[in-house]
Amino acid sequence: MISSPQLERLKTLLEKPPNLSALGIPQNLLIDIMLRLFYSEGLLTVRRIIDVIKVPMAIEELIKQLTDDKVIRVQSGNSGMGILGYLYSLTENGERRARAAMERSLYIGPAPVPVQLYNEIIDLQSINNRGVQPDKVIESLQDMVLPEDFHRKIGPAVNTAASLFIYGPSGNGKTTIAKKMAELISDIEPIWLPYAITAGGQIIQIHDRLVHQQIEVTKQHTKIYGEVDPRFGLFRRPSVVVGGELKLSELDLRFDPISKIYEAPLHIKANGGMFLIDDFGRQQARPLDMLNRWIVPLDDQVDYLRLKTGQTVVVPFRQLIVFATNLNPYDLAEDAFFRRIQIKVKVDSPSEENYRKIFELNCQLFDLEFDEEIYNYLVKTYYHDVGRDFQAVHPGDLLKILKALCEYEDREPVLAIDLIDTACESYFVENWEGSKPNPKSIQYYN
Repeated sequence: MISSPQLERLKTLLEKPPNLSALGIPQNLLIDIMLRLFYSEGLLTVRRIIDVIKVPMAIEELIKQLTDDKVIRVQSGNSGMGILGYLYSLTENGERRARAAMERSLYIGPAPVPVQLYNEIIDLQSINNRGVQPDKVIESLQDMVLPEDFHRKIGPAVNTAASLFIYGPSGNGKTTIAKKMAELISDIEPIWLPYAITAGGQIIQIHDRLVHQQIEVTKQHTKIYGEVDPRFGLFRRPSVVVGGELKLSELDLRFDPISKIYEAPLHIKANGGMFLIDDFGRQQARPLDMLNRWIVPLDDQVDYLRLKTGQTVVVPFRQLIVFATNLNPYDLAEDAFFRRIQIKVKVDSPSEENYRKIFELNCQLFDLEFDEEIYNYLVKTYYHDVGRDFQAVHPGDLLKILKALCEYEDREPVLAIDLIDTACESYFVENWEGSKPNPKSIQYYN
């Protein structure tokens, strides 16, 4: 867990700035956001401005400055409430400045924080020991049938945010295991994240509603951290899952030429949480190119992002990164890469004993009575006789088909030979010659 000195430093960094100059960003950047908000919405109250740009500590100073410069004017309101009682609008001069601000960028949202502040805050909240106890890992895996003490293989990775490589035949729970790890990480103490950062005069959006699940700041949080800079929100630790659709370009800053806003790459959005690359090796980019992209971040725990101006932005690479694949690892990379992955876990096909346990658990799940004779028929006919490997995913898929067939024919769902035959014929793929393939002839691993 975070130490007392680290917590004190974090509290200092998160402290609500007392004034405009303490925000640590160029004043013109903040004014541009306000002007775009005025241009977009017309009449604004101070409360609305604060809700959007989240700088209550500077709002009075900004309003006075823009009013004195004849950029905004009081449209109507109640003088008895001070600036909070007024409605403001742009002047003619303000509209010209707002259009110029719109040409520079279309960003309207929380004021950004300096990249240096973001970096230190992420580092402080990505401490090595996350305090995840074995009983929590065991509990998270309790609905899966895995080898004894399997939790000892993945627990250390969850606890230390070490990099992890999960490999093995398809259909045996690699992705499910990784997602359970993500849940474990999300359930530990939440993380403070900025909505946006600024570097080189540009705004980079960090917050993503699809990734970041915001939680309410309670009195307990306020007791620990005090009054926090509103430019930061409190979130569950994020988890990002990508698969074969991942492109190499998505691992760099994405610049929208219309809005002129940068969006953080996926692995940066996952900072403080977990980034899972599922089906590794099946992405559109070559595996070697994908791996080369990760060499420096894995070594140095930082990443280097390039702005269109040519400037380089250094940001933390502080998440549990998980590679999951059913391909032969040595068809993807060599030892130089695997040395950089701290923990490697092979998820094998289940033993026959464990396959039976999985089948029985799925019978309970689908409200079917287990039948020893029917089960033995399934194993002999569709596994032993054709040399098919057991896969953990098979029982659930087969029983789902069986149940659907029973619903279709309006018959009582039971284990029966004709239903097993139909389910297996619908599920398992035969080759063109009509004979069933022998999975043992396919070599996935060295």
